[in-house]
Amino acid sequence: MKARRRGLIIAMDGPAGVGKSTVGGLVAKALGYKFINTGEMYRALTWKALESGVDLDDDQAVLALAKRHHWEFKPVEEGGTTLKTFLDGQGVTLQIRDERVSVNSSRVAANPGVRKFLSKLQRELGASGSIVMEGRDITTHVFPDADAKIYLDASPEERASRRYRQLKAAGQEADRGAILSAILKRDLNDLKREINPLKQAPDALVIDSTHLTMHQVADRILRHVRRKAKRNAG
Repeated sequence: MKARRRGLIIAMDGPAGVGKSTVGGLVAKALGYKFINTGEMYRALTWKALESGVDLDDDQAVLALAKRHHWEFKPVEEGGTTLKTFLDGQGVTLQIRDERVSVNSSRVAANPGVRKFLSKLQRELGASGSIVMEGRDITTHVFPDADAKIYLDASPEERASRRYRQLKAAGQEADRGAILSAILKRDLNDLKREINPLKQAPDALVIDSTHLTMHQVADRILRHVRRKAKRNAG
């Protein structure tokens, strides 16, 4: 399989709000790879289900909805690194940031059929390599044979502070305590999920980013990836 790849598959997992998208984008740009945040797929389906009036707790109905639409993953701008989700030709980047989507996406992510369906799309997307893919089960389930596996972590308090600063910088109201509570709840949901829960792959490079900048984390990952590539080439 590796012989057919144009480049490496770099898989990245970790809890919510740890900076995987920022770091993944930096790593992909440095390598000339594509980057995708797989969580956006679940958010896109959540948005579509809410818009369509589909009961999020009806597993079969949500899965049927997922299969009914045409999924595409491509950059918004020409030559862009980050792949965005398109449903039936419509970009959903803005729609999936809606608070209703944020609150309900974990219900869709716990749907076994949906996880199987979207995991298949993710494997097809990354099969030829030259990609950085992040999520909650990429290193353990989607690409257990990835060329490089990263588990990015940070304390809940630091993740809450980062999100608080991000919201304030965007001119939005923010409550640090409420953000921390939401992060802890999401962590619990991810860890306790019956289907492909969040966990560290035994062969993943674990990075605690609590006291690191995103650029420092990206540099550490790039050194690790380049060592792997050199070793594989040799």
